[in-house]
Order: sequence, then C-alpha cells, then structure tokens
Amino acid sequence: MITFEEIYAHYKQKIFRLCMGYVNDHEKAKDITQDTFITVWEKLPDFRNESSHGTWIYRIASNHCLRHIEKDRRMPKGEMPKEIKDTYHPEKDKETDGKTEFLYKCISELPETDRLIISMELEDIKQSEIAGIMGLTESNVRVKIHRIKEKLTQKFTGYEE
Repeated sequence: MITFEEIYAHYKQKIFRLCMGYVNDHEKAKDITQDTFITVWEKLPDFRNESSHGTWIYRIASNHCLRHIEKDRRMPKGEMPKEIKDTYHPEKDKETDGKTEFLYKCISELPETDRLIISMELEDIKQSEIAGIMGLTESNVRVKIHRIKEKLTQKFTGYEE
C-alpha cells in the first residue's frame, strides 16, 4: 500500500498548480492544497482502490476548490493581519514568470468547470480520468478541452502582440 508521504511527494506540486489554475491566488491555492492533503491523510485508510490514487486526490482537490469559491462568494472580504509571515514557497520562481501569470489569469476568467478541466489537462491527467472526476463522458471532455484551448490561444495571441 502506498504511504501518505509518497502520495504527498508525488502530488503536492500538481495539486498546488491545479488549485492555482482554479483560484489564481497563491495564498488561496496554498490553503486549498493544504486542505486537500489533510483530507487525503484522514481518508487514506478508507481508500478502496476503486479508482487510481490520482483520480481520488484530484477529485478531493476539485471539491475543495469548488467549496472555497462558494465560501468566498458568501464571506465578506477583509484584510489579513500584517504580522503573519509567509513560509511556504513551492517553487514560486518557476511559477511566476510573465507568461505563466498571464495563463493563470486567463484560466481564472473561465467558467468553473472549464477551469478544473484545463488545470487537470495541464497536469497531464488522462482524459478518461478527467471524465471520471468531472462526471462527464470522455468525448465531452475532449470537446471541452479543445474549446478551452481555442479560447486561451485567442487570449495569448492578444498578449503577445
């Protein structure tokens, strides 16, 4: 049986990037990633191998992203206390070049379902797994990915001009 440490080491950056693609906010993505792995830790003994570990973890992360977005809609915006220090920088330098930031911005402007689908596609998750996670058919996922890529390509064409 796979250990939590192995799961965490293998999936932490992938889940962070998925969350980042979904919320386009470094701090929120860290929080959702942490929440995801807390849930994985708590539920790992109950994992029944009905799907791959990856499918299961991405589903948990997707659900946490959706809950977080819904919570943000209901909660009033306030300022964080200034004395809290940031001690978590998951390869931040690699993730924040201009084109990557613009990509995250473009992805964040997509509808919620499209954000999740393209974020998983960018993580090289098989389209069959994406279909299982999202509750769609594989052909529907392929069509959605194609349309999302067209939208993003149009936005990038404007960015590079």
